[in-house]
Amino acid sequence: MNIPVLDPDMSDAEITAIMENATKATNYLKAIGHEGRLMILCHLVSGEKSVTELEDLLASRQAAVSQQLSRLRLEGLVQPRRDGKTIYYSLTDDRAKQIISLLFDLFCK
Repeated sequence: MNIPVLDPDMSDAEITAIMENATKATNYLKAIGHEGRLMILCHLVSGEKSVTELEDLLASRQAAVSQQLSRLRLEGLVQPRRDGKTIYYSLTDDRAKQIISLLFDLFCK
């Protein structure tokens, strides 16, 4: 595991960079720190899903799913794609897959 050691001899620029990254990480964790959003990400790990598919998979109302997708989109975790009247969502990158995999190993095995 690669964990940085905070050293008193670090430059101000290095400390600032670490703080900026800590802020990004905190925002990311806040975005996935809701069971509805986390479940959406779990479903999207297997591939793109429409809002209707997510509603069915989550047994949730459209308004609730849309609200959670909006937050995930705002944080840059998912991206929409429109096909006619249907909107599909997918993960923006592999970070969510990596975190979901780790969470699964820690809590679901």
